[in-house]
Amino acid sequence: MKEIWLHLPEWDKRLVTESLESGVDAILTDSEFVPRIRELGRIPIIAPAQGDRTIPDDVEIITISGKEDEKRAAAALKSRAVVVRTTDWDIIPIENLIPRGGERLYTFVRNLDDAKVAAGIMEKGVAGVVLETADPSEILRVVRYIRDLASEEFALVTLEVTGIKNIGIGDRVCVDTCSNIEPGEGLLVGNSSRGMFLVHAENIENPYVAPRPFRINAGAVHSYVRVPGGATRYLGELETGDPVLIVGKDGGTYSSSVGRSKIEKRPMLVVYARDPEKNEYSVVLQNAETIRLTAPDGKAASVAALKPGDRVLGYVEKGGRHFGMAVDETIKEQ
Repeated sequence: MKEIWLHLPEWDKRLVTESLESGVDAILTDSEFVPRIRELGRIPIIAPAQGDRTIPDDVEIITISGKEDEKRAAAALKSRAVVVRTTDWDIIPIENLIPRGGERLYTFVRNLDDAKVAAGIMEKGVAGVVLETADPSEILRVVRYIRDLASEEFALVTLEVTGIKNIGIGDRVCVDTCSNIEPGEGLLVGNSSRGMFLVHAENIENPYVAPRPFRINAGAVHSYVRVPGGATRYLGELETGDPVLIVGKDGGTYSSSVGRSKIEKRPMLVVYARDPEKNEYSVVLQNAETIRLTAPDGKAASVAALKPGDRVLGYVEKGGRHFGMAVDETIKEQ
């Protein structure tokens, strides 16, 4: 995920407030402004003579006006993050530096147009942009654009239910997020990382309990769940503050944070299903009317009414997982 920093060479409370509210990753500023920033909120600050350079540990700012400056930046990228300033916003030096350490390369930008160029140079872009602006609204525009770049898209498939089996009591995980989740959205969960089911949020009116649009009753503790960055976690590992990936019926995603994770003993069942290529997958869920998967039209399908032949949304991938990251190897999970 690319980062967005704000450069604050002169004090402007409006810019700091907007940075905090928009989710800017850090503020690059002079040490004299550090106490005033901290009075407004918690955010990583990068400033001279500061012992808490949280993001990253070491930063060098280099103005590139010639080839020698470019060579100096390339050498510095071997060991630290480098923020480059180019004359007249020339992208050629940035193109030359990305192969030498693009994962640590930042550049100053003036507006959204500059940020778009910097984020897409050589189809990879810089690690982050450092915005220089006097307009608070420009901060929000740049943050939204950079965050949208990091959102994942899933090509969801239709799975055909082949069976449902009660398996008795187990430990299930109820994930309360910090977002109100819309109908047709939920978490991708499964017994196998290769085949996951879109478990619907508890945002449907029913006669038993009030809707809780922030909650996904996600499944058993051992289950895989997709999280940002192309990774998976075990449901039982999730803790307050951990990121999870909310997935919609169209495959679009956004990140939310876990506000609370509740593990309780409940009656459980297994849903078995197969993809169009007849590969079999399963998921263990709580056995209750309010637990739902997501149908191809985006509507919630209660597990209590589910039957063989019904269709639900899921995600299928090739290969396997090692410590939550995709690997190109054959793994059989049953």
